[in-house]
Amino acid sequence: MERPKTDLRYNGVLKELEEFQQRDFSFASGRILGSMCALPHPIAREAYIRFLETNLGDPELCPGTKAIEDRFIAFLARLLHAPKTATGQIVSGGTEGNITAMWLAKQLSKRNEVVLPKSAHFSFAKIASLMGMKLVEVPLTRDYVMDVSSLKKKIGKSTAAVVGIAGSTELGTIDPIPEISELCAQEHVFFHVDAAFGGFVIPFLRKLGEDVPQFDFQCSGVSTVSLDSHKMGYSAIPLGTLMIRKSSWLESITVESPYISSERQAGILGTRSGAPVAAAYAVARYLGEDGYCEMVRSCMEVTRYAQRRITGLGLSLVTPPTMNVLGVKVKKPATVVKRLSEQGWRVNKVERLSCIRIVCMPHITKEIIDEFIPVLKNTCEEVGEL
Repeated sequence: MERPKTDLRYNGVLKELEEFQQRDFSFASGRILGSMCALPHPIAREAYIRFLETNLGDPELCPGTKAIEDRFIAFLARLLHAPKTATGQIVSGGTEGNITAMWLAKQLSKRNEVVLPKSAHFSFAKIASLMGMKLVEVPLTRDYVMDVSSLKKKIGKSTAAVVGIAGSTELGTIDPIPEISELCAQEHVFFHVDAAFGGFVIPFLRKLGEDVPQFDFQCSGVSTVSLDSHKMGYSAIPLGTLMIRKSSWLESITVESPYISSERQAGILGTRSGAPVAAAYAVARYLGEDGYCEMVRSCMEVTRYAQRRITGLGLSLVTPPTMNVLGVKVKKPATVVKRLSEQGWRVNKVERLSCIRIVCMPHITKEIIDEFIPVLKNTCEEVGEL
């Protein structure tokens, strides 16, 4: 029901919300430099609002929105070279995608160990707690990717799945997915690729001629791939997708759903908003692969510009950037992050690597980097980093 503009209570609530909103950091300001989420593309915002009332958990109530979901999954299937047997499960993001993948692996294998690199996302700690699975950690190489020689020693009779990272949360590094895939195929082990960040980056880096490994279903041992539209897909929060090599595998995590229009339902969530799906589809339809390619090219240009400006201050990086992520070495990450925040700039700390993380998302420009560099310089001088 619409309210008249003269409704004082209605307007009072909106004013209260506005006051809370003003306390938030804003992507539009360009001063959030540490997040892997982004200011949504304008068409995503428009699509999101139009589909607010849709529920994909009850698909016959919104057949048009369900058709959008099917088309979006088909777009991702083409992007990731998925076979005809593949399907996709829409999820809220990387965490749900990883949980769903490990749920599949456990159901299919009847085993309970997950072998994963030290760089794996913290969602796997949740998986261990929720699902009673044991995490077996594999060390990283000097390049901060999974050590495959160590991985070989970790796979055993209790292994339900191996996890590889295509765009680590800390540094954006990519594990040697083709080698891991070959090993998993030999050992007949489920192989999940967490590409929450890299899924919308690596295909286009490869098109641009960058030397990055393949990570998708072209690697025959890859079982599932998770990727997030609300990260480098340039869409609205929350939207991720788990792409699955064989649609028949979904039956292992499907239950009867007698109260809604579909008789059976897979996945974790019952109610699923169609708004973020429509937003992600709208961006993909509008940009297309060529548009994403240009976006990634621009992000990498800004990343390398930021790298030059940062190293020009006398600071160094943990490792050269693989993607649009920079790990800047500092002795006191928490202190640097706190001081930058007090000046209106948000970056992330990575205590384990003694660095701060900067992510050059699509809305970050060279001009924003130019504004940030003097603040970073003064901050590092004040706390004894320079």
